[in-house]
Amino acid sequence: MCGIVGLFAYSPVNQDLYDSLTVLQHRGQDAAGIATEEDGKFFVRKSNGLVRDVFHTRHMTHLKGNTGIGHVRYPTAGSSSALESQPLYVNSPYGITLAHNGNLTNNEKLAEELFLADHRHLNTSSDSEVLLNIFAHELQQQNSKNLSKDEIFKAIDNMHTRCLGAYAVVANISGHGLLGFRDPHGIRPLIYGTRIAPNGKTEHMLSSESVALDALGFDVVRDLAPGEVIYIDTYGEMHSHVAETNKVKAPCIFEHVYFARPDSIIDGSSVYKARV
Repeated sequence: MCGIVGLFAYSPVNQDLYDSLTVLQHRGQDAAGIATEEDGKFFVRKSNGLVRDVFHTRHMTHLKGNTGIGHVRYPTAGSSSALESQPLYVNSPYGITLAHNGNLTNNEKLAEELFLADHRHLNTSSDSEVLLNIFAHELQQQNSKNLSKDEIFKAIDNMHTRCLGAYAVVANISGHGLLGFRDPHGIRPLIYGTRIAPNGKTEHMLSSESVALDALGFDVVRDLAPGEVIYIDTYGEMHSHVAETNKVKAPCIFEHVYFARPDSIIDGSSVYKARV
């Protein structure tokens, strides 16, 4: 269980990401991290500990940019090492930061494939690092200098055929934009919302739970469908795609029983009412 958030705005997102992670702190207390982007460069701060302990003023001022992702971690795979705190980063192709909530059930098989067939090195035992490298490899297979939304969607469709298990993901591709996607069964939650910036343009947010959107003044638009990806390009345009491989919707009941905050709405159902 972890909490993830992604934000595209027209002003610095560091404080909003911090605030959203404090709202999602119940989903993971072992580690926290934020990665932002400005002018094609990533700025990252992550470590073991609570959100309030990981981020201080000197860290916040370093997190520049109007696009970013955040993560609070409860380790269910790998170890509790600070090395496995998220967001994770890979430099090829394009430069990608990624935060993941869930578990891959074929993690060992994928790790072997990455080494033997994809020629990618893994530095941890985290299934999130496996997921990141699968995504990076599938993007690289598109062999494109100017990555299009359709090529991003195709890479994620290919991921769905390789990665088994539960995953809700937010990621940022340097120079291309922010995206979030959900596994074909919709096991782990991911919700999308918008708000109007002072300049009149639409800002976008993805989060594990609706409470984070509420706290930042975003209007909930909808939950992502199983197998869906939402992509926000650098112009602030939202694009959506649902994989043909999407299967029967089977969200995890423990989100309503235990994981989520009582004041969240997940897949259209009140967590509080479900518990009652």
